[in-house]
Amino acid sequence: MKWGIDLGGTKISGIVFETDPRQPIAYAKADTEQAGGYDHILSQIEGVLRELQQKSGLDLPAHIGIGHPGTTDPATGGIKNSNTQPLLGRPLVTDLSAKLGTKFVGANDANCFALAEAMHGAAKGYATVFGIIMGTGVGGGVVIDGRVLSGAHGIAGEWGHSVLEPGGHLAYSGHRGVVESVLAGPSLERFYEECTGKHQGLRDIIQRKTDLAAIRTVDRLVEMFGRAVAPVVNLLDPDAIVIGGGVSNVDDLYERGPSEVAKWVFNYEFRTPILRAQLGADAGVFGAAMLA
Repeated sequence: MKWGIDLGGTKISGIVFETDPRQPIAYAKADTEQAGGYDHILSQIEGVLRELQQKSGLDLPAHIGIGHPGTTDPATGGIKNSNTQPLLGRPLVTDLSAKLGTKFVGANDANCFALAEAMHGAAKGYATVFGIIMGTGVGGGVVIDGRVLSGAHGIAGEWGHSVLEPGGHLAYSGHRGVVESVLAGPSLERFYEECTGKHQGLRDIIQRKTDLAAIRTVDRLVEMFGRAVAPVVNLLDPDAIVIGGGVSNVDDLYERGPSEVAKWVFNYEFRTPILRAQLGADAGVFGAAMLA
């Protein structure tokens, strides 16, 4: 049995499954309620696990996977780079292991997404997978032969914080013009507003087929996507790239994105498939369970 927890900024999901995560033995959800502080978040996670126990009729296993915002620093064991403020600097995995008497294995949410899609989703069967989440923020994860690559600093795959447009808009990381400040949903909406003086949601922008500002916004997305992905291909040369998150619904990324990547790849052609994620909002909790 595989047990997993997906800790988000607003919601916590938990799952128990045996072979196929889309056929769970038990599933549970709760609000994160991060305003209650770090200890309250731990209690909310415990509550989800107790509900899973009740629904499955099973005891807690020897290992539980948890996906969480930010990254565990290998040097300190504390969480860093998280937009869920109560987690910062706290040894989440260690504290949960002590609190519940079972070993937790953690990774950030983008790594869990990449692992789920590599093992059970759009990129199943590919050896090296680069998983991208483009939504409110931008994240990435690398899976090689079914294992998440973490790295010496725990930041492998953090593609969203590479500089793409020097001198561009300021990101929460303190750097300007990173991938996230160009390709995230709110960043695309901001660009449209700068062109028109009017705010529109990304879904509406995509549907405005005759709106010149909307066309410019989508063209910029595809062009910058190509520029941002090509260095990853040159460095990692993945067998597949899979995209999730709200921005992944833009069809042009799959229709025109490969030719934009090809302009910057150090090869005479670009063959890597760019795939639309298949597992939806539950990919994070599926991947978390696979960590263990």
